[in-house]
Amino acid sequence: MPRITTPSEGTATERLDCWRDAVSRNLVPLEVRPRESADFRASLHAVRVGQAQMSVISAEPHSIARTRRHIASDAPDFLQLTVQFTGQGVLTQRERRAEVGPGELVVYDTRRPFTYDLHQSHTGLVLMFPRTMLPLAERDLLRVTATPVPCHDGLGQVVLPLLHGLARQMELLESRGTPRLADNVIDLVGTLLAEHADGDRRADEAGPDLLTERVLGYMEQRLADPGLSPEGIAAAHCISRRYLYKLLAARGHTVSGWIREQRLARCRRDLTDPALDHLPVGAVGGRWGFADPAHFSHALKAAYGMSPREARAARR
Repeated sequence: MPRITTPSEGTATERLDCWRDAVSRNLVPLEVRPRESADFRASLHAVRVGQAQMSVISAEPHSIARTRRHIASDAPDFLQLTVQFTGQGVLTQRERRAEVGPGELVVYDTRRPFTYDLHQSHTGLVLMFPRTMLPLAERDLLRVTATPVPCHDGLGQVVLPLLHGLARQMELLESRGTPRLADNVIDLVGTLLAEHADGDRRADEAGPDLLTERVLGYMEQRLADPGLSPEGIAAAHCISRRYLYKLLAARGHTVSGWIREQRLARCRRDLTDPALDHLPVGAVGGRWGFADPAHFSHALKAAYGMSPREARAARR
């Protein structure tokens, strides 16, 4: 199987054309659209293991698009799974938009149009395999398609190192990879996807209102944690990040917006508390997850029309 690198000579357009041809030949036909980088570079190393193909890709920022004109009526029933090792990508399919960061994976259907916008230089592993290899019910596949799946905890902590290991051993896979290896890898990935789909299904059964209250309570208890993130919140409740956003949107909030609003409210309360006058204003922000004093001051002024010092002075 090939190892392809964009040529060192030629224009950026010529290198993009070379990349489009390489990806279309080795994965599926698609378009490549340039982004802001004028010096586009990319490489692809693909190996076939049984019925699956594994491709390690490194590239400068660009976008790919598989449109209806690329999809023949008899197109094979293949899935693709991308795991981001570095960089950020945004996959869109079935009217879903999945923001995929390092340590996350996303699965999508090659028989349907999709776009993948890669905003940064990135590396990743792409698995392409027949749908029949994935041990996942169709309803669960629909739940997880174009949905970011974090691999930072649970079974993801087993799957992610395995995929990293495969990417580092492409030469070995070329000579010693077996169909059984591909079956085992995709079976394990299928178990992770089923776990993810089951979390969303149980959330639906529990009722969105009850779950939203649990999520808000969880977030409120951890406002002081600067590491509080949508990924961690979703994982703690066994739901996808997409479903988390949906829950809070129904209450008129975004996740980051709700966290910022609540943190600022507590900072303002502390700044007007005489018992905390000994704390520098930057330390008050630090108590509630604002690591940068300048950012804290700007955020408080934007929210309340006064700086932290002015808020403290107003109480006096």
